[in-house]
Amino acid sequence: MGRKFLVALGGAMLTLSMAACSGGGAGSGDDKSSAKPGDLTIGVSMPTQTSERWIADGNAVKSKLEGKGYKVDLQYAGDDIPTQSQQVDQMITQGADVLIIAAIDGTALSSQLQAAASAKIPVISYDRLIRGSKDVDFYVSFDNYKVGVAQGTALLVGLGLLNKDGSKGTAKGPLNVELFAGSLDDNNTQFFFNGAMDTLKPFVDDGTLVVKSKQTTPEQVATLRWQQETAQKRMENLLTSSYNDGSKVDGVLSPYDGISRGIITALQNAGYGTGAKKLPVVTGQDAEIASIKLINDGVQSSTVFKDTRLLADQAVNAAEAFLQKKEPEANDTKTYNNGVKVVPSYLLPIVTVYKDDIKTALIDSGYWTAEEVAAGQAKK
Repeated sequence: MGRKFLVALGGAMLTLSMAACSGGGAGSGDDKSSAKPGDLTIGVSMPTQTSERWIADGNAVKSKLEGKGYKVDLQYAGDDIPTQSQQVDQMITQGADVLIIAAIDGTALSSQLQAAASAKIPVISYDRLIRGSKDVDFYVSFDNYKVGVAQGTALLVGLGLLNKDGSKGTAKGPLNVELFAGSLDDNNTQFFFNGAMDTLKPFVDDGTLVVKSKQTTPEQVATLRWQQETAQKRMENLLTSSYNDGSKVDGVLSPYDGISRGIITALQNAGYGTGAKKLPVVTGQDAEIASIKLINDGVQSSTVFKDTRLLADQAVNAAEAFLQKKEPEANDTKTYNNGVKVVPSYLLPIVTVYKDDIKTALIDSGYWTAEEVAAGQAKK
């Protein structure tokens, strides 16, 4: 370990005592406001490269920071918590001036954040709120409850129970649906699920929607690490256990495109999408290119688009504010309590994308090209 890290650990108790008196997080550190960008390093910790969404996030943050002249240490942790912990430790010992962290597990980085606080390094929690620590200075994300509302609404629209304008549709129940949630160690999972279930609850309560498996709690429907293969296996098990009587699934609430593709694979393997057995309505999130092609082809019903370019902009803005000894602009100072403190946040808007929204929302905005949508692959 480097000397700076040992000093940081040695002074942790003193720092915690001082922070308790001052109420400050890590952002009360040395004055970097007169330093040139080329003399400053931003550590960027991303969870995985198995999802194109996180690759896009990492690249966007890095390119925007480098465009302003900063040095960037971008690391991906391969969905492994010890690896991410080690990478963040290394960023601290190597003298990062700001940390931008998208945590794998929102509760697993407390010691790293204490070390950052001791070294007076501001910490920006990126999209996934870091929990259980006072040493989180700022949070940039989307309105995650509204993401869940959008997913629940998209399921209702796909089923024909609502029209896109919110008016009542022509479909009648009962309709069989199954529910999927994300990984329970991701703070966003609960926001997504709550938003969706608050939207679906009236239709479940009056019998229009029936969860045939009776699996309705976050613990029952969670998908560890958001893995596509895990979702596929659970969908296969649901079909075997709850739909072996000839009944069919009409819709599936999915919180993320990778999970959606696992669900769809299981359904197709069970004969859905052939003959009269049409594919259920399947929602999603992140506008991943493989799923955008599926939406364009009429296989997946919808996705929630969260423009990572805008999220990267806000992360960069927050980092620069801290380096200039300013408070980053927050538009939410009440919602995101990490169990120790309410973390000031900047929340961005989201867009629901159905097939007829692909051009305006994704192609015209330059997020994907028409060629990429047609191929279902991002250009290298």
